[in-house]
Amino acid sequence: MALAAADREHQIAGDWYSVPDLSLRDHRFTVPLDYAAPSGPTITVFAREVVAAGKEEQQLPYILFLQGGPGFESPRPTEASGWLKRACEEYRVVFLDQRGTGLSTPLTVSSLLQITSSAKLVEYLQYFRADNIVKDAEFIRTHLVPNSGTWMVLGQSFGGFCAVTYLSFAPEGLKSVLLTGGLPPIGKGCTADVVYKACFEQVVHQNEKYFKRFPQDVKVICDLVTYLAKAEGGGVPLPSGGILTPKGLQTLGLAGLGSSGGFERLHYMFEMVWDPELVPGTGKRISYYFLKAFESWLDFDTNPLYALLHESIFCQGAPSQWSAQKIRGKYESIFDPVGAAKEGRPVFFTGEMIFPWMFEEIHALEHFKEAAHLLAEKKDWPPLYDISRLNNNKVPVAAAVYYEDMYVNFKLAMETASEIAGIRLWVTNEYMHSGLRDSGCQVFEQLMGMLQGKKPWF
Repeated sequence: MALAAADREHQIAGDWYSVPDLSLRDHRFTVPLDYAAPSGPTITVFAREVVAAGKEEQQLPYILFLQGGPGFESPRPTEASGWLKRACEEYRVVFLDQRGTGLSTPLTVSSLLQITSSAKLVEYLQYFRADNIVKDAEFIRTHLVPNSGTWMVLGQSFGGFCAVTYLSFAPEGLKSVLLTGGLPPIGKGCTADVVYKACFEQVVHQNEKYFKRFPQDVKVICDLVTYLAKAEGGGVPLPSGGILTPKGLQTLGLAGLGSSGGFERLHYMFEMVWDPELVPGTGKRISYYFLKAFESWLDFDTNPLYALLHESIFCQGAPSQWSAQKIRGKYESIFDPVGAAKEGRPVFFTGEMIFPWMFEEIHALEHFKEAAHLLAEKKDWPPLYDISRLNNNKVPVAAAVYYEDMYVNFKLAMETASEIAGIRLWVTNEYMHSGLRDSGCQVFEQLMGMLQGKKPWF
């Protein structure tokens, strides 16, 4: 399709290239930082178009994939596999690097340091939530889809949150929507307090399951917490800077407790926690292997937007005020690591929560401490959802709701589902939050079957 001159100014399309069984083409779009000020600063948004090899010129419907996060780039396809292989049998798939991630004017630790004022950084970051991600998607759709036609959206986790924002404010661009672990809380104000209260309860359950699976880890982790607490400064230095403290150690639950294989990877990590005493009298020391593994487990150094904006994704006209920290205070008797170690009981890990002390203990985040506090107090967040419009939704929607989801609470997800007219739900405990990654073909087939009337949904 030939582009008008004005469109070419806003879009750069690359040539087709290949990975096994797939053809890919890169697109770069110039969009406003603030859509309310179209003549103001601009950013680049990157999208990768993917089709089955040999289908480059075929007229195929489009699927937009919205990645989980916030603050994470889209997957980089290396071959035709999982849900992508199945989707490419019939569709063109568009992987969007949400603004600030991947190749979309990436907001990295180093690039963010260009903005030296914390207040100005907050002003800049306010444009990187779901509302503007959806506006980017609409901009791309009108430039990429022939005749500005509609497309399907597949939203995983936070990508599902974005898809519900899409349903709220631009449903005319949508042919249908698939959600996998991505039904957000949609109440007004700040729903973070409600979210974290529910999430802490599920995190307790996940911890109990972990230590039932690996009871030998109770003593290992208690010994480690005691060692950290007695160290000078309350912790030990990490390879890239910063410090590992008992409460920092607990953040391993973010990745270890909520996805398939997480329990196992966490256990094997603790197998390597101590260095052997090669020379008698040198004393007990944490291994470099473990410290490096700890840092590799978390992504704050490569994806700082996740830490900076995480609580903001729940805010509409109200501040978060460090919601996770507030709610944790109500569970401190359960989540006090030093107290648990002294009593010889399991030290519980935390889940998908960001705490203010992370901006002191994690070296990559230290420079953004003041900005993080300003974000936590920011009140004038615009709306992310329109409940009235969702109540009158006409777009076909199918959602996978995972019964034991540690990241998106089942009860809250079901409350939101009740507000979206016509939604078809698949409730399952067969998969965890990572179902699309672990068994993507099956999950995709189930949801597509529900949309097409091939699968029962009641």
